[in-house]
Amino acid sequence: MIFESHAHYDDKAFDKDRDKLLEGLRENGIGYVVNIGANIQTTKNTIRLAEKYPFIYGTAGVHPSDTDELKEENFIWLKEQCSHPKIVAVGEIGLDYYWDEPDREIQKKWFERQLAMAKEARLPVVIHSRDAAKDTLDIMKAAGTGGFGGVVHCFSYAKEVAKEFLDMDYYFGIGGVVTFQNAKKLKEAVEYIPIEKILLETDSPYLAPVPYRGKRNSSLNIPLIAKEIAMIKGMDYEDVVSITEKNAKKLFGIME
Repeated sequence: MIFESHAHYDDKAFDKDRDKLLEGLRENGIGYVVNIGANIQTTKNTIRLAEKYPFIYGTAGVHPSDTDELKEENFIWLKEQCSHPKIVAVGEIGLDYYWDEPDREIQKKWFERQLAMAKEARLPVVIHSRDAAKDTLDIMKAAGTGGFGGVVHCFSYAKEVAKEFLDMDYYFGIGGVVTFQNAKKLKEAVEYIPIEKILLETDSPYLAPVPYRGKRNSSLNIPLIAKEIAMIKGMDYEDVVSITEKNAKKLFGIME
């Protein structure tokens, strides 16, 4: 079964057909979904989805672009959610320098705090890093992983940066961007990264693969991503699906 390691099914883009879509995933070969918290509200939404659907798991965390909402009071609440039985990681957390706001020091502060939260909770992390490779790596190396590791979501850097994350024993979330014609750097990185360190993801409803680029994304498009990875690595499609499922179950501690 396909393991979807990063989706946002609580997004308003799914308001009209969320239940119908989710209820049809398993018959289309999607066996597991990790829905990702990106702020306080979406973490709450994620927990509700995970409690409703047995095959959906969740993460608790605040995306760097939303870190200005974090205060000590709601950070305490966030920490408490890490003990929920369906929460399998802290994320998505990290740094995003594409935008000027929030201030980079605010992003760094709460990235460090959430890394420490994950370490205390003995959970892996889901890392968001955009135009911020050096600072992301520096903070992660200083924090350490506590032995629980994590995944670099929507990996978009060159293979030289991939080596740094590999040295830290991290996984790499590969999504629809790998199918884009102009994704030469990412394709080279995917060729370099061992298949045992790759997870399949969509970031739904965003980043739909070719030929659906620009449209609403869903886990139903993962076969297109897996086929592209198989082609890049000279592997069978079925092996890509099987190995990445094992990878995700291992990272997120899902023993079914």
